[in-house]
Amino acid sequence: LTFPLLSVTLLVSFGSSMLYGYNLAVVNSPAVHIKAFYNTTWARRYGHGLAPGPLTLFYSLTVSIFALGGLVGSLLVGLLVVRYGRNGVLSRSALLILLAGGFMGFSRELGSPEMVIIGRSITGLHSGRCCLGCRAVHGPFLMARSPAHSQGAGEDFIFPMATGSANLRGFLGLMPSIFICLGVFFAQVLGLPELLGEDRFWPLFLSVVVVPACLQLLLLHCFPESPRYLLIERNDVCGATKALRQFLGTPDVQDVIEEMKEEQQSLSSVEMVSVWQLLRDRSVRWQTLSVVVVNAGMQLSGIDAIWFYTTIIFENAGIPVSQIPYTTVGTGAIEVVMGLIGCFTIEKLGRRPLIITGFCTMGICSAGITVSLLLQTALPWMRYVVVACVVGIIAGFCMGPAGIPFLMTAELFTQSHRPAAYIVGGSLNWLCNFTVGFIFPFLQMSAGAFCYLVFCGICLLVALYVYLVVPETKNKTFMEISHIFA
Repeated sequence: LTFPLLSVTLLVSFGSSMLYGYNLAVVNSPAVHIKAFYNTTWARRYGHGLAPGPLTLFYSLTVSIFALGGLVGSLLVGLLVVRYGRNGVLSRSALLILLAGGFMGFSRELGSPEMVIIGRSITGLHSGRCCLGCRAVHGPFLMARSPAHSQGAGEDFIFPMATGSANLRGFLGLMPSIFICLGVFFAQVLGLPELLGEDRFWPLFLSVVVVPACLQLLLLHCFPESPRYLLIERNDVCGATKALRQFLGTPDVQDVIEEMKEEQQSLSSVEMVSVWQLLRDRSVRWQTLSVVVVNAGMQLSGIDAIWFYTTIIFENAGIPVSQIPYTTVGTGAIEVVMGLIGCFTIEKLGRRPLIITGFCTMGICSAGITVSLLLQTALPWMRYVVVACVVGIIAGFCMGPAGIPFLMTAELFTQSHRPAAYIVGGSLNWLCNFTVGFIFPFLQMSAGAFCYLVFCGICLLVALYVYLVVPETKNKTFMEISHIFA
């Protein structure tokens, strides 16, 4: 592992994946302050404040518009990468974050709630283009295509390392998912009352994203363009050779160049399938259905409700308001630890056991929240059971559902079907993310403690589907997987 490769891995993850995690959790702790700003601004404009329903609608839109921006960004990234390259897309996406930070940072000074919503949508556009669009959601950027694993991971990433041991590829691949967890954790830490959790600081809290974006924008030009992009898409052998020598720290890169040339030839002979053709192809109907079920289930499992509305969940559970920020930080720390454990165990235990166990754990803990909320009046200590169940949902998610759906998407399809499958899976992820972020407050108001049973049912049904339909894909070729589905 060379220093330039490690550096660019950390830089890409810091300015992309970590921002995605940060923006997931940043609206959680300042929710009360943002709502108060909306209410005050509305009263100043129209002479009366917002009723609870419209106020909740405004705030839900602020939370969930991030996902709609992500959907648009993920659909555009393919065209942008071909035109500007991986390095170019990252640089231009960093400029979007600066614009978003300006909108959110000056929103209160200008008395404009619309600027907060626009800023959130732009941060989502950045995440879709820069973090998720290159592999749908939560996928690793820095992996390579290896002949031994050609039916699995490895196309269209930012700075691929074209060769190396499986352990090194795994190390580079887990970096983004770890940084997503760190982004969530940093948002929770900065949201503490001692830091940026007070009312006067919430615009600054939302606009902190400009710091990593500026660092990435300044340092990204110190590194060359992706060797894979230069050779396969631009046919620039000299540029790819020079970039590989810098990344790998050795002048002898001819074997790597030859490997990428072979990949270029194989890709040129493959006719890509459109989304419509994928959906109509009966030979992969079970694989397509599995991608739909698992990717939709990942977001409808309730994890987005946990990230977006942790403070509200703990308030309803009876946790003292003064303790909620620190309890939230504790759950974030556990998420980082479980993310590390999940990344290191996925290749040892296989996909099926981890994803089934993860969804089952999340379903049981969601039901546990409902039971705890119903019993908390008679048993005050049940509030701590709610905290334990939230931790269980996070642990279950990091155990498998956080990353396995995208790995499975790559392993269930050949190269001709894989891009369309990623579009289907990624679009479902963003749409379901938006759905949960938007409707959860209303679901909570209408169903009360029973709203978590919806997530419980979804998690258990997805686990049952995986158990009955989806085979273990670890160390299996596409043909072997196709025969199992057939």
